[in-house]
Amino acid sequence: MKEIKVSATATLFNDVSELSSEDQMLMNKAVEARKKAYAPYSKFSVGAALLLENGEIVLGSNQENAAYPSGMCAERVAIWKAGSEFPGEKIKKLVITASSTISKVDKPVGPCGACRQTLSEFEINQKEPFEVIFMGEVGEVVKTASLLSLLPFSFDSSYL
Repeated sequence: MKEIKVSATATLFNDVSELSSEDQMLMNKAVEARKKAYAPYSKFSVGAALLLENGEIVLGSNQENAAYPSGMCAERVAIWKAGSEFPGEKIKKLVITASSTISKVDKPVGPCGACRQTLSEFEINQKEPFEVIFMGEVGEVVKTASLLSLLPFSFDSSYL
């Protein structure tokens, strides 16, 4: 038996004003997307913005359904939209923001497990990491250099 240590490195910013101008612009795009979320049940809206290598920005917002598992997260809406509109185009950055009409979301909200798994396939297939930047509605912002740093021991097609 051998014990191993798994860790992730992230940069924590006090707020969005500390981000680069490009990252601030992408966060603003994610906020725009968040405002288009359909979240009548959870009251929790999420917006995502993907920056592609060709300079295109693809947006996604969460879309709920009364049959709860039938809804879709913002990150997966954006990644699948990018895959269908720009197949094979590399992802450079993913930016996420979340808000609620019930309470102020003042801490960073990263992708859920299902989104991490879906996003990891794109990072693995493109053989190049992409940055992930996330926050709530206000407050601190987290930035990682790679999606896979958020999902150690990921499952991929090599297991199939």
